Amino acid sequence: MELSGNVRFRLGAMMFLQYAFNGVWIIPLVTYLNTRGYSGDNIGNAYGTFALAGIVAPFFVGMIADRFFAAQRILGVLNILAGVLLFLAAQHSVAADGRPFTDAEGRTVLGPFYWLLLGHMLCYVPTWALTNTIALRQMTDPAQQFPGIRVMGTIGWIVVSMTTLFSDWVPALRNFEGTATPMHIGAGIGILSGLVAFALPHTEPAGKGGKLSFRDILGVKALALFKDRNFAVFAASSFVIFFPAMFYWQWANAYLNESGMKYAAAWQSSGQMAETVFLFVMPWFFARFGVKKMLLLGLFAWLARFVCFSQGHWQGATWLLVFLGLLLHGPCYDFFFVTGQL
Repeated sequence: MELSGNVRFRLGAMMFLQYAFNGVWIIPLVTYLNTRGYSGDNIGNAYGTFALAGIVAPFFVGMIADRFFAAQRILGVLNILAGVLLFLAAQHSVAADGRPFTDAEGRTVLGPFYWLLLGHMLCYVPTWALTNTIALRQMTDPAQQFPGIRVMGTIGWIVVSMTTLFSDWVPALRNFEGTATPMHIGAGIGILSGLVAFALPHTEPAGKGGKLSFRDILGVKALALFKDRNFAVFAASSFVIFFPAMFYWQWANAYLNESGMKYAAAWQSSGQMAETVFLFVMPWFFARFGVKKMLLLGLFAWLARFVCFSQGHWQGATWLLVFLGLLLHGPCYDFFFVTGQL
């Protein structure tokens, strides 16, 4: 059964805003912190909040969404909180004199920025799973219907990444990637996406009325999934893939800016453009290759991507390898992570 136009529009708007919320600031954050004088360790700790939130938050948010409250209401509350915390993090990203925070020994530290950013991530990270839950619960054929909805998230990421193109003409966007402006914009998008969430299709908690045990709170039952060999292989592959992937997400923007690439964030969005194309053709790949082969193609795409980055340089004769590495984001993300979500 096809999704109605009204439901499709609301789910598409949800995905668009959810990924625009994160996309506008997470990529240039490294350039901003680098410009302000923070160390590599500081920058790594800032991005590490995403990983910490990914470990902690799903246990509690997943339990609440599965048993007590409708998913779209939890999404709305979390997005509004995440937006407010991101705004506060932007306001407290440097000391009053515009320089990095320092400890008693004069070493740079993130100070209150770290804790506000961690609070933001604890609210934001679970929303990706919530948006998938809300969308998938409305569908009768996820393999065919989900990519068309999920692609709106990628489009949202692309649109906000293009903001940097206006930095030469709009005074408020001057030196866009080296300022806290992306975080301020992200905070506004987050609060808007939170309000929009309350208009999404009602998604009842799947486990409503069930008994809650201490094992449920800790998520112990989820460990039983590892008895499935296919799931265990996918989990292990994801663990390995995220090592190099995090280096890209953390440092690519700074590397491209320092190598002379103008409007680096916009150039990086070419990867999301490729992702959009591959999302539209994913049903064709599903029908012909199946899940296992698509996951394998995704793994090989990640390998090819880092070969391109290691051998290319933007201002040299091998610039095309850098661009190809950006474009390979399409099969890297869609064939592995989106396929894994399904």
